Amino acid sequence: MKQFDVAIVGGGIAGLVAAIELAQAGKSVVLFEKASQLGGRAISVKKNGAILDLGAHAIIKGGAMDEIFQDLGIRMEGGSPGANVSFLWNNKVTHILKFLISQNLSWSGKMEFIKFYKMLTKIDADSVPAISLRSWIEQELRDPMARHIVYAMFRVNSYAQAPDHQLAGPVIRSIARTTKKNSIVYVQDGWKTLVDQLYERAVRAGVSILTGKNATEIEHDGAVRKIKFADGQEMDITHVISATPPAVTSRLLGDAGCKSVLRWKEQARVIEAASLTLSLKRLSAPDHFAVLGVDQPVYFVNQSKFTRLSEDGTTVVNITKNNGTGGTDPKANERFLEQMLDLIQPGWQKEVVARQYLPNIVVAYDFMNLGREDRFPGPAVPEITGLYVAGEWATHGENLADAAAASGRRAARRVLKDIEAGRKSWRETIVV
Repeated sequence: MKQFDVAIVGGGIAGLVAAIELAQAGKSVVLFEKASQLGGRAISVKKNGAILDLGAHAIIKGGAMDEIFQDLGIRMEGGSPGANVSFLWNNKVTHILKFLISQNLSWSGKMEFIKFYKMLTKIDADSVPAISLRSWIEQELRDPMARHIVYAMFRVNSYAQAPDHQLAGPVIRSIARTTKKNSIVYVQDGWKTLVDQLYERAVRAGVSILTGKNATEIEHDGAVRKIKFADGQEMDITHVISATPPAVTSRLLGDAGCKSVLRWKEQARVIEAASLTLSLKRLSAPDHFAVLGVDQPVYFVNQSKFTRLSEDGTTVVNITKNNGTGGTDPKANERFLEQMLDLIQPGWQKEVVARQYLPNIVVAYDFMNLGREDRFPGPAVPEITGLYVAGEWATHGENLADAAAASGRRAARRVLKDIEAGRKSWRETIVV
């Protein structure tokens, strides 16, 4: 196979960002993706004229992905829900303003929540101690209902139902960005439009991209030597970015082949969700734009209210249930989501044009949790020279797609730094 400076295993957002950054810096790069298409969990599918993402993906303006995509010239067209949020409590949907002035909240609870929300817009997340999200929230709030609302807000921001394990600071930093006006953007025509642009940028920069190419082993002896593939081919290489989940990277190394990667794999807490996306001819309750479950772990959003996601004007909506850090019964989850939709959009069953149910989609392969021995995994793998990791799980404080993009850039920049250091060392040796 042709020789390259860097190989990347995995063609999701992290892998594509890393590839573009390296190629634009003048390195020869090859990217391998075992699936038939790029994008990972950022793909979109078309069903009966509707564009369906793998869940209700959104971009946070001012986040890492937003900044990196702007640097790369990626257009992110779409719309924002603004403050059009309702709460689902006790099987009833109520707009946030009506809920806050209702008897659901005591007077002291109202004041406490308003004060807390104002604090979020100004808080310095770096000043928050290394404690769990639950510990932090219960220090800041005393009113039970105010706590219920805040837990729901944090849950939908990270899709994690693990307040006892989440490190408070990173989650606070992420949700603080969403308090700004029009900070959340749903992408027009689905996330495939972003992946297509990343692909175009990568090809234009000179990246060689092979889809349907399954890497089975990264051979190493304290330094990366080659990649082996399922079709029997091999490629000699000295720098590899594994933009895959920690379990996959560990398997590529032989599971017991690297202590750091094995530790990252064993300490990872996977976030999963049940997601139901529908294309509907009409809505019975069009004012229910976005509905946050306060006493139920669900979030509903009518994405078509804010952006275009169909070719013929049908309405694309999504409802997601947080599955904690482990999967639950798929059929039970589906029935539960349907029951929640009955409350939010009565009669929806008669309006279905397209349907996509994902019972246990992985939202993130890890997040910054209190059980992680290494607070910031990667980008370099300590025991293996020339090996790097990227992916939303390799977060250094970012959240979800922001973490994926940021980790890809981190890995690319570390590779460039190490290549330059190696050249400098080689030049010094020649001089001596």
